[in-house]
Amino acid sequence: MASLLKHKSSHKKLKRQLLIVMLIIFGWSVAIGFILGLATSTQAANPSSSVGTVDVVPAQYQLGQELYRENCSSCHIALPPAVFPTQTWKNLLEDSQHYGTQIKPLVNPQRILVWNYISTFSRVQLQDEETPYRLNRSRYFRALHPGVELPNPLKMDSCVSCHHGANDYNFRSLTPEWEK
Repeated sequence: MASLLKHKSSHKKLKRQLLIVMLIIFGWSVAIGFILGLATSTQAANPSSSVGTVDVVPAQYQLGQELYRENCSSCHIALPPAVFPTQTWKNLLEDSQHYGTQIKPLVNPQRILVWNYISTFSRVQLQDEETPYRLNRSRYFRALHPGVELPNPLKMDSCVSCHHGANDYNFRSLTPEWEK
């Protein structure tokens, strides 16, 4: 009988030790997961007080974005790359004739930085799709503006009528009528 009690007692001890080990492993896993989550969070790397673009821009593309904004917004509103397919942006970066105006094209390394930013955040062009050079011809621009009656002709200054932060490259902030 004594050996039976010792056996039950040692069996209970083993169960308790196994439960403690499992709880320690579980706690350790939760702690590691939480720490890794904080370390890889894009919000931690890019605080929301930064530029109000549609996409969060990782650190390796931020200089390209800054150069893009600096160069393009000197003449007009810098558009988010997502409104045109990649091919449109490629052609615009390579051409010194920019919508009827002669411009000085970017040179390397600035061109490479801008291209890396734009190509990462622009859209794919369908195989049979014509390359759009005007906003009203871009299916992405139209898809991003469902139910919006766009003026004809569409001018980039028209963006400010709905996106009051567009001059500051903030397309998230909308006028009250579109905040719904």
